Amino acid sequence: MSAETSLNTSVAPSIAPNVFVNDRCARKASDFIADYLEARGVPCVFEMAGGMIAHILDSLSRKERVSIISTHHEQAAAFAAEAFGRMTGTPGVAFATSGPGATNLLTGIGSCYFDSSPAVFITGQVNRHEMKGDRGIRQLGFQETDIVSVAQPLTKAAWLIHKPELLPSMLDNAFSLAMLGRPGPVLLDIPMDVQREVIRVPEPSNGKNRSSPRTGSLDREAAAVVTGLAKAERPLILGGGGIHSARALAGFRDFVRNSRIPVVNSLPGVDLLPYGHPLRVGMIGSYGNRWANKALAEADCLLVLGSRLDVRQTGADTTSFRGDRVIYHVDCEQGEINNRVIGCRPILAELSTFLEAANRVVSEVDLSDHWEWRAEIEELRHRWPDIAELPDIKGINPNALMHLLSRHSREAVAYAVDVGQHQMWAGQSLELHAGQRFLTSGGMGSMGFALPAAIGASHACGKRPVVVIAGDGGFQCNIQELQTVVRNQVPLKIVVLNNRCHGMVRQFQESYFERRYQSTMWGYSAPDFARVAAAYGISSRTVEDAQALDDALANLWQDPGSPGLLQVMIDPQANAYPKLAFGRPISEMEPHARPLEIEST
Repeated sequence: MSAETSLNTSVAPSIAPNVFVNDRCARKASDFIADYLEARGVPCVFEMAGGMIAHILDSLSRKERVSIISTHHEQAAAFAAEAFGRMTGTPGVAFATSGPGATNLLTGIGSCYFDSSPAVFITGQVNRHEMKGDRGIRQLGFQETDIVSVAQPLTKAAWLIHKPELLPSMLDNAFSLAMLGRPGPVLLDIPMDVQREVIRVPEPSNGKNRSSPRTGSLDREAAAVVTGLAKAERPLILGGGGIHSARALAGFRDFVRNSRIPVVNSLPGVDLLPYGHPLRVGMIGSYGNRWANKALAEADCLLVLGSRLDVRQTGADTTSFRGDRVIYHVDCEQGEINNRVIGCRPILAELSTFLEAANRVVSEVDLSDHWEWRAEIEELRHRWPDIAELPDIKGINPNALMHLLSRHSREAVAYAVDVGQHQMWAGQSLELHAGQRFLTSGGMGSMGFALPAAIGASHACGKRPVVVIAGDGGFQCNIQELQTVVRNQVPLKIVVLNNRCHGMVRQFQESYFERRYQSTMWGYSAPDFARVAAAYGISSRTVEDAQALDDALANLWQDPGSPGLLQVMIDPQANAYPKLAFGRPISEMEPHARPLEIEST
């Protein structure tokens, strides 16, 4: 039984505290929670006020080293905590009250779970005597909701803290488990009467996070992989977001430099190599760069790192994706290997451990520079440029916009990208520089992610500037967080691509529903986001002409320390191309190829 499985129970197990021992002082339980967070060095928490967390908020308000970032929806607090966890590698923290407060966290909790982001969520619960227990009723206390049972499928563990003396050990376990193995969210549900009880514990320590045990030497497996890559004529590395989750970026970049093998990336892996890196090929998958997908189809040996090979990376035709080539798949979870793409050579290991071994053995193998293969990839890149995928577009070319935005945004520490067509244009064409991060909602694919995620990412980096890229549809999902931006003076540079529709689903309707645009254009509308931003007190501007883009972006960055919004008008009929023709091999993409069947995802 794994550590994750054994701890995923409804009620916190009655185990002895493993950090806090020897009764030496007494304090209110909510004060202890605040002391604990401060002792761990948690710089900020995200929340929306509610009665069942009022004790905790009062205790936190008296802490000088923990900032309380109050959002205007609990989903935003969850996304902010997720982005904090991704940026730092340590758990982001979010609070919510019982009932709707707790359930509003769920989308963000699920996003953490699917994208392996470490986070600790703490919800308030009704007093223990107000809980229905085994009674055959739906609810006893006002807003009573069994959030533990609801959240369990989306967390590494969810616990009800039914005894105040368990708080020390369970807080420690929550933070440790969130980072143990494949990172993810942990939820603690704490009744209000538990929060206000007095417990006897010593001063909290800055307990170190437990790390996954090493699985022993992987030199033999690494040597087999490196030897296989050395024998190949067209080797390729596929890097995914799991490299960040494993905190293995440095080892990955060392291996790329040492092996001199070209790299394609999934959408969550856009930032693994700087844009100008000589071995960076581009993004693959359903909306990948056409040249990158063609290179992936031609590769005769593939090393998969930090990717679970989901349908948006491989397409539905996994047989053609597999082909007759050798695929080495490294993952820390057995179930992810040979799940969809059958016949991969499995290496069950933590990525950091594998890459340490691979970097030790790569110097012992004669790896060529593969100049012919790299030249072939470069020729594909020149033949299929990203800015030429929409040759007849009216107005601003969104791929060209991404390139220009990148050149103006060197001061940004990250890009927070929402979900929709703009997400694909960003993945295809952003030019990320060294040290910049790319944050988006991958597995959950939740609209409304970008704005609150940018708030969390900026706070994780000392309130440095973050670029928000959103569509008009997704931006409206959490538009209320503009007030959070203003109140906290978060230096976000917000770019809203306004095509006056839900573009990705509209494109789907164009392909499969004879252009019946119900709820994407028919019955949908968007406001003037520049005027909305101005109402919040944010400097804003709208641009419709490509010739005015450069000046508009320069104006957006005129004061890097202040928030600003640029609304960019995009042709409503602009499609995200290239797009994998569903049911066809990875190299066959729309609009040059047509899908064989309707998409199922």
